[in-house]
Amino acid sequence: MATIPPNTRPLDGPRPQLETPQGATDCHVHLYLPGHNGQAGGPPIAELATVADYRRVQQRLGLERVVVTQSNAYQLDNGALLEALDQLGTEAARGVAAVVPDTSEATLRDWHARGVRGARIMNLPGGAVTHDDMLAVERRIRPFGWHLMVQFNGRYLDDYLDGLKRIEGDYIIDHIGKFMPPVAADDRRVDEILRLLDRGNAWFKICAGYEASVIGGPHYGDIGAIARRVIEHAPERILWGSNWPHVGVPREQYPDDAEQLDVLLDWASPELQQRILVDNPAALYGF
Repeated sequence: MATIPPNTRPLDGPRPQLETPQGATDCHVHLYLPGHNGQAGGPPIAELATVADYRRVQQRLGLERVVVTQSNAYQLDNGALLEALDQLGTEAARGVAAVVPDTSEATLRDWHARGVRGARIMNLPGGAVTHDDMLAVERRIRPFGWHLMVQFNGRYLDDYLDGLKRIEGDYIIDHIGKFMPPVAADDRRVDEILRLLDRGNAWFKICAGYEASVIGGPHYGDIGAIARRVIEHAPERILWGSNWPHVGVPREQYPDDAEQLDVLLDWASPELQQRILVDNPAALYGF
């Protein structure tokens, strides 16, 4: 089997303009570790992205805590995720795993002790666990107090709305709703997201606007309009993630990591930045 090459992505650069508060948390990264190969059904792994690599990015951005999300490349094999959490330690890291309805209680208990606090539901190509199993997975993880991290193209929210309303525990609407292409901020589907947040168990993650934006950076005005509306409506329910190492776009579209943090300068006040980067993730992940 071919060896995965080391990381050649830019890890250093100018610091972001945003001065992060103590305890700032990156709620969405993926890590690709030596000795862990991609699985059938997932995208290929182009390069490694190790804990040591991410720590350099973390230092540059002024971040202290991180949530590692299971990569589609690994499908149902959570080995790299668990190894990364073991290296990072439970004081500073949490994980979101690929869980199926028959994952054993003993396995979930072990993962919980190592920092896992969520299960990933991915309704885009390459997702290992989809909406079809979402409610069964939610019932499986509920005794552990875990949440679901749910990703879909927001333009098709109607296809998922009934299932989302039936979730009893916490869940995250991922990637700014990932409207591809973006819709207007007053679109009826954004209205529906606000109503989901008003139910009290939904969260909304500001992450990877570059994947859906047509306008592009550094301000991502089309996606930013949606983000600002949701942040203003439910600031106590907003999280932020870098989406490092940005494997969802070609190398020529690779965004600057500081730019991904600095969107909060335009989208949220300093008071709300504290909530988004520190208070909200601490409440959801138990930091």
